[in-house]
Amino acid sequence: SLLLAVALSGACPPSCSCKTLGDRKGLQVDCGSRGLREVPALPVDTRRLYLQNNSLTTVPPGSLDSLSSLEELEVFDNPWNCDCGILYLKLWLEDVSAPSLASVRCASPAPVSTKPLLQLTGNELGACKRLLPIKCVEFFWRDLILIAGAIITLLLVAWALKFSRKLLCQIRLSR
Repeated sequence: SLLLAVALSGACPPSCSCKTLGDRKGLQVDCGSRGLREVPALPVDTRRLYLQNNSLTTVPPGSLDSLSSLEELEVFDNPWNCDCGILYLKLWLEDVSAPSLASVRCASPAPVSTKPLLQLTGNELGACKRLLPIKCVEFFWRDLILIAGAIITLLLVAWALKFSRKLLCQIRLSR
């Protein structure tokens, strides 16, 4: 039954131990204290995930997105590198597991070491602004020119209406 459940849900990561949580309730995946340097591929029906006490420094963007039925997560006691690369984990934990986010402490870089990830601001996470691709910059300038053109056109129309009213009043007065 356990092997069948694991086979149906995707293989248990070789470095972890998995067990079913009763009738169709998903899996408990225990990868704690295994010396892991990266998060393994996880079964989609993982409900409890233990990644504590490893050598995890970051989580690649998107690697936890398939865990929609996750109910419990432990990620404490890892040497998290709280630079721009940790932003995915921070945002994901904010949505999925606030208690786990509170337990994540940064190990590096030096200015934020020992700080809880929860308390870090965008400025402390380093320069997370990716340079915009050139096409985006071209669109930005094109859009800016279009907006400026629209504003100038509106101002000219408003000025023309005001001027035409004055002209109309002067014609009426002169009659």
